[in-house]
Amino acid sequence: MSRPAFHPAPSPPTPPSPLAASFPGAVFVAVALLAGVPSPASAQAPGFDAAAEVRALMEHPSVQAAFRHIEENDPWTIATLRELTQIPAPPFMEEVRGQRFLELLQESGVDSVWADAEGNVIGLRRGNGTGTMIFSGHLDTVFPEGTDVTIRENGDTLFAPGIADDTRGLVAVLAVLRAMNAADIQTEQDIWFVGTVGEEGTGDLRGVKHLFREGSPDFSAFISIDGLGHSGVTNAGLGSHRYRVAFKGPGGHSWGAFGLGNPIHALGRAVAAFDAEAKRYTDNAAQRTSYNVGTVGGGTSVNSIPFEAWMEIDMRSESPEALLEIDAVFQAAMRRGLEEANAVRARGEELTLEITMIGNRPSGEIPEDHPFIQRALAATELMGGITSLRRSSTDSNTPISLGIPSVTIGGGGAGGNSHSLAEFFMNHNGPVGIQRALLILVSQAGMVPVM
Repeated sequence: MSRPAFHPAPSPPTPPSPLAASFPGAVFVAVALLAGVPSPASAQAPGFDAAAEVRALMEHPSVQAAFRHIEENDPWTIATLRELTQIPAPPFMEEVRGQRFLELLQESGVDSVWADAEGNVIGLRRGNGTGTMIFSGHLDTVFPEGTDVTIRENGDTLFAPGIADDTRGLVAVLAVLRAMNAADIQTEQDIWFVGTVGEEGTGDLRGVKHLFREGSPDFSAFISIDGLGHSGVTNAGLGSHRYRVAFKGPGGHSWGAFGLGNPIHALGRAVAAFDAEAKRYTDNAAQRTSYNVGTVGGGTSVNSIPFEAWMEIDMRSESPEALLEIDAVFQAAMRRGLEEANAVRARGEELTLEITMIGNRPSGEIPEDHPFIQRALAATELMGGITSLRRSSTDSNTPISLGIPSVTIGGGGAGGNSHSLAEFFMNHNGPVGIQRALLILVSQAGMVPVM
């Protein structure tokens, strides 16, 4: 089937707009009130049998033809994995990889292709117009500009930063699209094949948040390919709050200006207070909750009172309510550190505190008995995978929090050491993961009967 396409140049992504405020003496960011989150309907139609439905779909000649295409064209899949892996995509710098992904979408066959204002690359494959769903991987990696992403080989293992997370996901998206076109599978719903930006770190899901912004299309479902293998289904989003904290003062010589407030001393007091109170909270929380001071910095020399000390903090919880509660513990500890440091200074102006939110990932869960989750589990079992349900922090967090049926699944193969320079991929049962993804996608999008 021939699908014409166009490809305007992608727009550069917009830098995040951190939440921050400034007041004399102390500064802190108020966390948004927990809004009501819509619950996805989980009622199944009478007589619904996900296993029978998905098995019948898998045995359909068109789906079997698509499966064969995935297996026979696995050399193309691996060659494309090699190509895209070696195109750097640091945070907020996904444009070059995005442009190549756009070209590959066009070559693979879509009805139209474009890059949106945030930098997401989108290929539309039209169905019968009964709805629209998204099938995606993310373009960005965690690695900074200048990281060597050249692939190294050792036997059947490919080593390169970002090869598994999430270049494999992007390639799986393309392989599914190509197989559906080769087998002429027509769907009831339109499908957006997407490479999102900003999934990692301080990207804060900016790409997927843009897709689901107010006024966006009414998407019926969302699938993210992120990770490896063909087992497990992520149906729950792990929420997180991330902050950059800065204590500031006049600074001065360690001898001549002794007695001035010291921002590093204030930071130390704040960390000690937070660790003590947060440990007490997490030990007794009803649902799993975590906290971490991940980076610190500040100061100019060993004999200087610093004018600034900063740190970045990550808090996560399975529960939106618990996340707000540990956030309140954090805010109070930061103010306590400031107040104690100012109380012991001998002279000079007061230290100040700035707290900037740099990440806010929503949480939520799609019920296990939802038909979409049941289809995903059925497909996983039919393909020989382990049918476990998981909670993680992925692009699916955003649509899950909105009550939109969503899952994150692996893109096949095996590997490890994600987010490290030793990240690796092995093509063990690689096609099986792509076949499972296709089966889940088509089962949800609805296959038009062949006349």
